[in-house]
Amino acid sequence: MKVLVIGSGGREHALVWKIRQSSLVDKIFACPGNAGIAELAECVPIEAENLEGLLTFALDQKVDLTVVGPEAPLVKGVVNLFQSKGLNVFGPSQEAARLEGSKAFSKELMARVGVPTAAFQTFTHVAGAKHFIVEKEPPFVIKADGLAGGKGVIIANSCEDGIRVVNDMIENKLFGESGELVVIEECLTGDELSVLLFTDGTSIIPLASSQDHKRVYDDDRGPNTGGMGAYSPCPIVSDEDVHKIIERTARPVINELKRLGTPYRGLLYVGLMMTEKGPYVLEFNVRFGDPETQAVLPRLK
Repeated sequence: MKVLVIGSGGREHALVWKIRQSSLVDKIFACPGNAGIAELAECVPIEAENLEGLLTFALDQKVDLTVVGPEAPLVKGVVNLFQSKGLNVFGPSQEAARLEGSKAFSKELMARVGVPTAAFQTFTHVAGAKHFIVEKEPPFVIKADGLAGGKGVIIANSCEDGIRVVNDMIENKLFGESGELVVIEECLTGDELSVLLFTDGTSIIPLASSQDHKRVYDDDRGPNTGGMGAYSPCPIVSDEDVHKIIERTARPVINELKRLGTPYRGLLYVGLMMTEKGPYVLEFNVRFGDPETQAVLPRLK
């Protein structure tokens, strides 16, 4: 069996490392891979967002299964493209990937099906966002609607900071088109955790819980990153808690996407805040988390 892993980070290294342990696998390719992955698989210099290049390679090499690491190719429709040519690929469709590709879509879906999440408003103009900010108490969580490489979420601790961030995103195009629409949320407090699960659109199989740390400096200081590190299991929840959390948060979303005719199939990442009122969803990601995957997959048997 030939397997292609798309991506170039630590997450993809963990995926290749785990896939290589299967007796069913004869050959692994990574596009584009990295120096560490090159010790385990054949790296091919095709970028993760070059969908046509990836498709041509997969067809030429008669790849049996493609596993997509990063979110960008999923949001761009790599699964739809590969499946249209009869290729097996692990990940959600472009339609289902909107769950991460648009934070506004995700928040509105959660609100519709009653998933606990922070109160929010969406804005496309600076004036409306400024008016909202000055009437609320900081801190605020300000999110670019689209993909921003894990850096599109900024916590503003004052009204002045909030107005500056909104202006940077909408007017100054800090994140390009991804920031043309912004989501402003109340700032929740508590401990964060990550829950990863497999789903075929109906059944759910959870992986181990984990906890990542996003701030760039020690003691939870500095701006958010894509993730500085992670460990598993998360000490603040039990396996029983994880199952309850999934039924309260992920299940309604998966059911709603199925009802809409865009069933979610693949790996779903639920980013949560454990508040005094219980678990609240911070975000859904449509792929393996990074760095969480590096902590979770070594525990998978």
